[in-house]
Amino acid sequence: MRIPILAGPVNHLLRANSWARERLLPHAGRVARIDNAPFSVMMMVTADGAIADAAADVVPDVVVRLSAGLMLRLMAGDASVWHEVPVEGNPEFAAAISHIARHARWDIEEDLSRMVGDVAAHRMVETGRKIGTWSRQGADNLARSFAEYWTEERPLIASRGEIEQFVREVDALRDDLARLEKRIELRER
Repeated sequence: MRIPILAGPVNHLLRANSWARERLLPHAGRVARIDNAPFSVMMMVTADGAIADAAADVVPDVVVRLSAGLMLRLMAGDASVWHEVPVEGNPEFAAAISHIARHARWDIEEDLSRMVGDVAAHRMVETGRKIGTWSRQGADNLARSFAEYWTEERPLIASRGEIEQFVREVDALRDDLARLEKRIELRER
């Protein structure tokens, strides 16, 4: 299903990050398609470095394919995911899109300050950051608790010590086997 992009919010982000528009200027007229099944977004770079909706029948210069898993990792802030995103087409245009996607930041505090004032906006953003930190710490603690439970209480997965012991025993067995093979060779001679 093809959906039109939200050019307003994307262009707002590009205006807030003027370097991003400058980076897109050399690619004016080029079209990119971003696929995240079942959705597809077609966008064209305008002459001023902004974004506009592109027609469905246009052949894109770049195609970026995002799976649901990659999208979730992106939303979670996993920067390493960019190395796994499949991209086809014009390498310079793809590099510009990738760089902007990785480095453009929304200054939510600035936008909020226009609606509620500077002090309230600052407090709202700080509260949001604290809640985000708290939820990440909670998720990390929960994951560690499950890992400990599954390694200590109900051994579903092996602990690091058990794996290291297993590797040492395999190494010793391999060495013993090599020595036995040498002894057999000597006796056969």
